[in-house]
Amino acid sequence: MKILLDVKDEKAQFLIEVLKNFSFVKAKQITPETALFLTELKESIEEVNLAKAGKIKLKSALDLVDEL
Repeated sequence: MKILLDVKDEKAQFLIEVLKNFSFVKAKQITPETALFLTELKESIEEVNLAKAGKIKLKSALDLVDEL
């Protein structure tokens, strides 16, 4: 299982050191850009799932092009 945590900068190094002491945990830092990408990707997937369930309507490709 993978877990994404948002930790204050001043506490992050401490938490990583604690996690490294557990043999069953692999701790790896990611860049803020990667964290943002993963968050936005997750939100996009949730939107697609809501659209498939008929709970929301997505914009058409033409609507997206018109916004440009």
